[in-house]
Amino acid sequence: MATTAILAGMGIAAIGFGGKYIMRSMPTLSKKMSEAFKTLPKLDSQSLANSKYYRGGFDPTMTKREASLILGLSPTANKAKIKEQYKKIISVNHPDRGGSPYIAAKVSEAKDLLEK
Repeated sequence: MATTAILAGMGIAAIGFGGKYIMRSMPTLSKKMSEAFKTLPKLDSQSLANSKYYRGGFDPTMTKREASLILGLSPTANKAKIKEQYKKIISVNHPDRGGSPYIAAKVSEAKDLLEK
């Protein structure tokens, strides 16, 4: 019974000393955290607008502009360039290789539209 009381007292003392240590280190920790947040890069609409990626979803019916954005080509590209770019993109996005079936369908639709 006495050993239980001693162990309980030692546990309470350890919790007390741990809390004291945490409370003493909080001011320096909060300063370090605020400095770390200041150095993080800012995400504003300007930096997102200058991204090389197209922001926005797919149109209900595909246009030549959208098809050229999907394949990364000019709307007036020749068939050889369209076929070459299609092979590059579909090899990465094919469903058999873990790609999305929806994206693969959109890439194929873009190739068909530009080849016409």
